[in-house]
Amino acid sequence: MFYGSVTVGERGQIVIPAEARAELGINPGDKLLVMRHPLHQGLMVFQFEAVTSFVAGLTEGMEKIKNAEEA
Repeated sequence: MFYGSVTVGERGQIVIPAEARAELGINPGDKLLVMRHPLHQGLMVFQFEAVTSFVAGLTEGMEKIKNAEEA
């Protein structure tokens, strides 16, 4: 989904477009993770809770594989 473009301010800040904030449920005070894209010159922004949930699911899946191999 393309939400538009933003301009980096003098203090390095950007404004997340309102449509993106509304669709993704991003509210003032929410924690976001900013990471460098592994292949391209760019940034990726994720909601902290989404990454936490993803990592928990990944860990659970790895444990199931490990337990199945040990059985």
